[in-house]
Amino acid sequence: MTKKQRYKYLLDYFTQHFPEPATELQYKNPYQLLVAVILSAQCTDKRVNAVTPALFERFPTPQSLAEATFEEVYPYIKSVSYPNNKTKHLIAAAKRIVEVYKGKIPETIEELQTLQGVGRKTANVIVSVIYNQPAMAVDTHVFRVSHRLGLVAAKAKTPLQVENELTQNIPAELIPKAHHWLILHGRYICTARKPLCEKCDLKPICAYYAKQKSVAQKENS
Repeated sequence: MTKKQRYKYLLDYFTQHFPEPATELQYKNPYQLLVAVILSAQCTDKRVNAVTPALFERFPTPQSLAEATFEEVYPYIKSVSYPNNKTKHLIAAAKRIVEVYKGKIPETIEELQTLQGVGRKTANVIVSVIYNQPAMAVDTHVFRVSHRLGLVAAKAKTPLQVENELTQNIPAELIPKAHHWLILHGRYICTARKPLCEKCDLKPICAYYAKQKSVAQKENS
């Protein structure tokens, strides 16, 4: 099977079975999504969604968060991973949003990455989800699924290399959706330790499944 055929099968399948995917992070505006994505680094969306309602009630705007102290913010997010660093990141990012961007969340990847705690992955999520730009955020799920399915070359060793291959092969208008398709597939089906291949409808194009099947056949022959 060619790479082009793999992509066509993948996109046709998800377009039919999951036409309107969305992030599982709960938010009401760009500011809230930015905060949630910063908090989600190496942390589950479920945990982030548990802490953000109280956080957003106390700090409803970038201005209110920018004026907060470490001691005021920390108790609200102490149960997420790396709360010390994330508290500092949130306050510093809010200050820059207020001082440089007049309280508005930046719309470009380059501008977003000037905010503390915002790397390329986070920036891609924001411009994709909020501004519907053709940006592909590559987290551990996207990285793993892309390699297992055979969507990217084995030599694609970095998130940026995977991002570039995916965006070159997926139509621009589908990239924001494909970002969610790959993440959710990795989260619930193509899991890290024990992928649920028996439940996966992408077996016909999956390089990982084909390899595992071949190994099993040799062992049983």
